[in-house]
Amino acid sequence: MAATDGASAGAEGAPARRRKVRYRRRLRSRIVLSYLLLGFGLTLALAVATNWARSRVENQLVEDVMNKNIDEVARRFYANPGAKPEVAFQQMRAYAFAPDSDRLQRDFPEWGRLSDGIYGMSGHNEDGSAFFYKLAVRKTPDTWFFVAYDMTQSARGERQFNNALIGVVVVFTGLSLLVGWWAASRVMSPVSELAQRLRESGRSAQPEKLASHFPDDEVGALAKALDDYAARLTDVVKRDREFNADVSHELRTPLAVIKGAVELMLSRPDLDDKAEARLLRIQRAEQQCTDLISALLLLSRNERGHGLADVGKVAEQLLDAHRAQLRGKPLELRLEGEQGLLVDAPEAAVSVALGNLIGNAVKYTLAGDVVVRLLPDAVEVVDSGPGLTAEDAARLFERGYRGAHAEHASNGGGIGLSIVRRLCELYGWTVRVVPGTERGVVATLVFSR
Repeated sequence: MAATDGASAGAEGAPARRRKVRYRRRLRSRIVLSYLLLGFGLTLALAVATNWARSRVENQLVEDVMNKNIDEVARRFYANPGAKPEVAFQQMRAYAFAPDSDRLQRDFPEWGRLSDGIYGMSGHNEDGSAFFYKLAVRKTPDTWFFVAYDMTQSARGERQFNNALIGVVVVFTGLSLLVGWWAASRVMSPVSELAQRLRESGRSAQPEKLASHFPDDEVGALAKALDDYAARLTDVVKRDREFNADVSHELRTPLAVIKGAVELMLSRPDLDDKAEARLLRIQRAEQQCTDLISALLLLSRNERGHGLADVGKVAEQLLDAHRAQLRGKPLELRLEGEQGLLVDAPEAAVSVALGNLIGNAVKYTLAGDVVVRLLPDAVEVVDSGPGLTAEDAARLFERGYRGAHAEHASNGGGIGLSIVRRLCELYGWTVRVVPGTERGVVATLVFSR
């Protein structure tokens, strides 16, 4: 059996293919995340800007005070040269040394190497704790002036201020998360309601109008667009169903006429064997058309018809029909297995599904045998034909696909097995087509219990 009408090497028709699963955040989560990032970013930027401004202003004020104080120290020194060279202020100490002062070289050697200006300095106390200070330097030819401003307390305050800013960032980020959660709930509430109403509306034959339940905003506009789309879709479905019903009715009428005429002609006693064979072929074709119309009508309506079809009986009828059309082809058709397999489905649906599998096996097996094997809950069609190619196996049951061995037959549009697949989806059956052990193809139709 060739895979000309579209073939499938997997249990569900096409073989399993890997699909990339993309994780997509829900819209509600994206809104909450946006608020969270916005709050965190703005608060962090404000904290950094505040710390920078505070540090800049503080340094500017300290340096202005130190410049004024060192000018005052120099003025007092030159006004009273005999005064004590060291003057203590609050958090500040002033010094005046001669350039060659032994104490300057002994106690403050690094000061002597500095030029005029203000410098940030650090050191360690006797207990090992660090201290920080700013040093203003003013050098004249005969006297060097230094003003040291203790910044240890200021550095401690800066650390406390930075910790407070970190706390502010954390608190306002948490508030942003709460605001984002509340805003997302408010924003998504009408969208969720629209989705719920749309699901409930889809359960009825006549969809309910959605726009009347929402205000005239973006969600209301979406609801109105969905109403328009549902109306157009309903019209299309209605026209399609009416067309299918009309076509079915109009085709059944001439088929009924053909059936009656054939039965009447077969009842004539003077009928010769050649004419009887032709009439029987017409009768089988009429029955095949009737079954196909019934199956297609079920598919178009997506309705699962009920009945009690005997699979063995249907298979025997299909094999008899194909035996009459072999025309000397060296092919043996036989039925194996125990009878008694009953399926809850119309006989027409079983006949179309099984008939396409048997038809493909007979069509593309040039010589050998085609065996229909009845199983407890399935039926197998085994042939000794050319088998499946890799491309046929990959494109099984594609509508319109004709396989590598299609040149053996001129008829067929590649839709037979696609109809089988759709029937299986409608009734919950499973079809499987795999290469045989040595050659040929094994097609298995499993019926749901």
